[in-house]
Amino acid sequence: MARCAGGAHGSLPTSPMNLLMISGDRATAEGRKGAFWYTLQSLAKHWDRIDIICPKPPHKNDSLTSQMEKHGVFFHPNIRGLRTQSRWIRSKGAQLCAQRPYAAMTIHEYPPFYNGRGALRLAKEKNIPTLLEIHHIVGDPAPANLSERIGHMLSRRVLPKEVAQATATRTVNGSVRETLVEWGAPQKKIAVLPSFYLDRSVLVSSAPNEKKYDLAFCARLVANKGLGNVLSAVTMLPGITLLVIGDGPERASLEKRAQSLGIADRVTFAGWLPTHEDVVAALKSAKIFLMNSLSEGGPRSALEAMACGLPVIVTPVGIMPDVLNDGQNGLFTTGEPEDLRTQIEFLLEDPDRAYDMGKSAMFVLDSFERETLIAAYSDFLKHLS
Repeated sequence: MARCAGGAHGSLPTSPMNLLMISGDRATAEGRKGAFWYTLQSLAKHWDRIDIICPKPPHKNDSLTSQMEKHGVFFHPNIRGLRTQSRWIRSKGAQLCAQRPYAAMTIHEYPPFYNGRGALRLAKEKNIPTLLEIHHIVGDPAPANLSERIGHMLSRRVLPKEVAQATATRTVNGSVRETLVEWGAPQKKIAVLPSFYLDRSVLVSSAPNEKKYDLAFCARLVANKGLGNVLSAVTMLPGITLLVIGDGPERASLEKRAQSLGIADRVTFAGWLPTHEDVVAALKSAKIFLMNSLSEGGPRSALEAMACGLPVIVTPVGIMPDVLNDGQNGLFTTGEPEDLRTQIEFLLEDPDRAYDMGKSAMFVLDSFERETLIAAYSDFLKHLS
């Protein structure tokens, strides 16, 4: 069988060191600097070339992808819709494999599993070592709607089989690994490799901002993020202001809800902010950070808020149970409006306690420093074969 990789088990593959990534990210191909774009800035240092197969972006903009090509990173977005994504992965991947060898392939997987379907077949045909990446299980521990409930059921059927097929599997927190093992996935194939890359130079060096808002919320605006309950809590807190950072399909309905609740003058929807520095500055303009998700892989935004020295109020999902000591470096919430109100009042009425929590929270930087984690991730990939 022809092999699209080099090296033997226990040793690094022979040069050149090329990486093939199967990604769901479309922000970079749209010209937007999202989390993936910032990750690639550091990841490119560890590879001679990175090829990324991704879906077709709604609005193609080559401004960022052309910059990345100067650093050996090449995007290959589908020329058709998502229904053809699995076929695109196989055809484009085979074309790329004919041009150069790859030391490893990463597969970012989630429902409807088109990445895994196409990439695992490609890996078998071309004999490429694969890292299946499961950053988040949809609807786990709690689904936000019927779509997530269906996604969770399908994940239970599909993901254990894909873990068995891949060379190895990456989860970004312990809870996802535990769920996969409970579902029958082989534990020996699963490694926890956090993907919450915190940039110390941006998070710590920027000057503190004037506190314009009482609360900050930063997420993609979709159902499972729990912003609706946050808005309900704000109605119980007269005069309290909220900054919402992020965009998404639920934004228009959430803005209408803020209006119907009579709090539109106290809630600012900032939308998508163009740079990481802009996001950090916005976070630092608030006294408290809120994360109210029903399910998560991280989220990175909560860790960045902690690194900025903000006291955080979060639901116990994703990485949060691993890093937050309730009452010491933040507070847990049930996510219901009444409990959110209680926790917000607690911190706002005791600013000294809130300050101490924020200072304690900054130690997350020691565990999630970007360059260290990405170097470890690259080393793991290079030893897959």
